[in-house]
Amino acid sequence: MTKAVIEMKRISKTFPGVKALDDISIDFFPGNVHVLVGENGAGKSTLIKILSGIYKLEEGELLVNGNITIFDNPKQAIDAGIAVIHQELSVIDDLTVAENIFLGREYLFKKSNMLINKEKMNKKAESVLTSLSMKICPSEYVKNLSTAKKQMVEIAKAVSQNASVIVMDEPTSSISDNEVESLFKIIRKLKNDNVVIIYISHRMKELFTIGDKVTVLRDGKHIKTTEINSVKEEELITLMVGREIKKLFSVREHNLGNTILEIKKLSKKNKYSNISLKVREGEVLGIAGLIGAGRTEVLYGVFGVESPDSGEIILDGNIIDIQSPSKAIKLKIGLVPEDRRSQGLLLDDYVKTNISLPSIKFNTKRGIVDRIWENTLANSFVTKMGIKTPSINNKVKNLSGGNQQKIVLAKWMASNTRVLLLDEPTRGVDVKAKAEIYELINEFVSNGGCVIMVSSELPEILGTCDRVVVMREGEISGVMDIKEASEEGLMKLASIN
Repeated sequence: MTKAVIEMKRISKTFPGVKALDDISIDFFPGNVHVLVGENGAGKSTLIKILSGIYKLEEGELLVNGNITIFDNPKQAIDAGIAVIHQELSVIDDLTVAENIFLGREYLFKKSNMLINKEKMNKKAESVLTSLSMKICPSEYVKNLSTAKKQMVEIAKAVSQNASVIVMDEPTSSISDNEVESLFKIIRKLKNDNVVIIYISHRMKELFTIGDKVTVLRDGKHIKTTEINSVKEEELITLMVGREIKKLFSVREHNLGNTILEIKKLSKKNKYSNISLKVREGEVLGIAGLIGAGRTEVLYGVFGVESPDSGEIILDGNIIDIQSPSKAIKLKIGLVPEDRRSQGLLLDDYVKTNISLPSIKFNTKRGIVDRIWENTLANSFVTKMGIKTPSINNKVKNLSGGNQQKIVLAKWMASNTRVLLLDEPTRGVDVKAKAEIYELINEFVSNGGCVIMVSSELPEILGTCDRVVVMREGEISGVMDIKEASEEGLMKLASIN
């Protein structure tokens, strides 16, 4: 029998007040895609941080190629052949592709031992990229690449380190279906080269497409490890959450009122052109399309992040001029951005501070915040939205991704927002949290609000929206009532002719 490359035996990890891992034992084998699943907060990230040297092993044993190992830092893990591609990409935009791939391992001229040999580095990078069938120029600056290609650069970096173990954390969360297939081709090649792939994702469909084995974690405990073809999707979800989730998308009454927000011929050079749409009270309007279609940029235009060059934004029948997010907030417009960590949250601040942030200006006297109001508001929304946190005085960075996403939603709902702009609202959150977020969206529109939602997950668009606008290359290619829409029809409108 093939020997495991990584053996994790009886591993436990405790943080103040929380046992993140409780007696976990898992083996990872070469040439195998081993899927890790579980709710946000189940212990997946903690386990990977121990494997990659971010957290020091305190209880249990970690064996690498049969040898008991303790990593004091990530570099030791990299030197041992373990590479991690995190959900939040760590590429440096102002460096080239080659410079990113060999960061910290630059090729130098032998005589000087100080000057970087860029020509040699580009050739080596090109060799790695070609071996992975990646059509990316080594001398291109990373800031000019799409999110999907940045992800490919991360993979190339891992391969260039001769990694025998590659961890992929939500690798498809920001890429289109076409780019997912390219990623899967690379994974299959790595499998053939006997690399261990540890794959973390909340997208059930792709787990069954690419996975060999699956391990389910729940509340820091090891629930089950099995061959992925021996378990059904419904059973896997039940193992993850501890109970059956009967319906991901709940049915609601589609009682639509007057038009709240209207956009007329909105344009911004090189981003989007001639965008016109309406959204009514009680309505969820979806925007579908491929990566780079201009969907996020339209939301930015409405929220005042990047003002459009021309066109009109009309709120309650009045033309408005939104030059900044602060103006949008005053008009009761909120934005849940795709990247919650860098754009939606103050990670080093408290739960209560994040929830009260858009409303705090209106509850301050002579520069002093009403703390009783803030605490009451935060506690009520933590309870209402099922946010798992030891306290409202806990720092947001210590919470799971799903709970962080609920806080981004909570801050807008707490500020009596009427127009909610959602950009990939369930990116990187588990099935249970997704169902809860959909329920919150339904409650928001049922109370008279309206939503414009960008999503790359077509089942999400079809399950939550009343109508869907499809964008292609910065323009609207079609509008469909949800009763007439299908995944095939939406993809046809989104794809280039």
